Amino acid sequence: MLAADSCENLLRVTTNQAIRERIAIQQGDITEMAVDAIVNAANNDLLLGAGVAGAIARKGGESIQKECKAIGSIPVGFAAITGGGNLKAKHVIHAASMGLGGQRTTAKSLQTSTAHSLRLAAERNLKTIAFPAVGTGVSGFPMHECADIMLRQVTQHLAGETSIETVHFVLFDEKARAIFEQALNQIAAKLNS
Repeated sequence: MLAADSCENLLRVTTNQAIRERIAIQQGDITEMAVDAIVNAANNDLLLGAGVAGAIARKGGESIQKECKAIGSIPVGFAAITGGGNLKAKHVIHAASMGLGGQRTTAKSLQTSTAHSLRLAAERNLKTIAFPAVGTGVSGFPMHECADIMLRQVTQHLAGETSIETVHFVLFDEKARAIFEQALNQIAAKLNS
């Protein structure tokens, strides 16, 4: 019979392995992901301008922006969901970590918009979701801090009851991919300690 400490350590290692198997970190183009939902690094007015939002608008077509206009403005730190238009993804979740008019992404708005994006996906029984490094483009949020905040939110979400099976982080370049990989390794090491 295993001691209580041994059982707790075994559970921690098993949970860590399961979570690691459900998080994929890669370099690539998020608009090419064939997943249930991709996440847009959005402003709170849901206007698809530059960066990831611009790429989504170009590849996804006008229907995505039309749906965003129908939703209207949302609070910074929240998220909204639309169809995927012409994208391979079925849906786009718009994580509003910043506001128009210079309101930049903060740690709190990144944390809450990531958590809200995950909740929206789970509420709709989605199984796969792909995130970019939200807030690190136009808003200039630091990549290391972004990786830590987003991966902690995803890890916390996956540890609970959810329909989400796999979370992809699709990063623009190799440097960002390496930063996210390092952050995930650090979180995994803490889960095991």
